Amino acid sequence: MGNSLKSARFLIETRLADAMRGDDRACYDLGVAYSTGTGGADYDLIQAHKWFNLAAVAGNEEAQVARAEIADDMTAREIATAQRAARDWIAASQRRAA
Repeated sequence: MGNSLKSARFLIETRLADAMRGDDRACYDLGVAYSTGTGGADYDLIQAHKWFNLAAVAGNEEAQVARAEIADDMTAREIATAQRAARDWIAASQRRAA
């Protein structure tokens, strides 16, 4: 059980590192992890929407579909929170790159 948890955390950490470098597939994978509560991520539709949104902005069509699907299960306030989190991520990423 301990190795499985370490493995799941490693997966999330590596995908986060890839997402910081602008990898849209990593963002999509994080969205999947949060939307399903797998891969070491808690089930969290706000986080899932954020990651799908970041992937979608980068042109990932699968993420566009997934974002629309989970939005059907979210309130307007949750979607606004997720969008704000995505904007904050972009702003933080741009500061790190500068």
